[in-house]
Amino acid sequence: MEQRHPLPPFTEETAKQKIQMAEDAWNSKDPVRVSKAYTADSEWRNRNVFLKGRDAIVQFLSGKWQKELNYKLKKEYWAHTNNRIAVRFEYEYQNAAGQWFRAYGNENWEFDENGYMAKRFASINDLEIEEKERTLK
Repeated sequence: MEQRHPLPPFTEETAKQKIQMAEDAWNSKDPVRVSKAYTADSEWRNRNVFLKGRDAIVQFLSGKWQKELNYKLKKEYWAHTNNRIAVRFEYEYQNAAGQWFRAYGNENWEFDENGYMAKRFASINDLEIEEKERTLK
């Protein structure tokens, strides 16, 4: 199987590399690109949505970015151990009515031996904001 570097076990430096790679992919708003970082049978919890597999990830993200316009994300290192990374994040988006939101949350990631994310558990809260309150541009 092809490997996706950096591989576990992670150091703080390689964990931060994985985080930056994820941030860059998500900010591309390309569901297929994002899905390639996950195992074929990856398990997700995103808020109250449970997904399994790359096809479900692509479908979910396609719908997400049709509703969350002008999406911009920032991820930050929180902790790591062996094959797991914990991330704090925030992102901003606008809905079709023009209302801006900032979403805050935490993700727990678990990787397989080839560097693909096998599990992603995300807890997320949304806050309505005014356009002048945006910090991610």
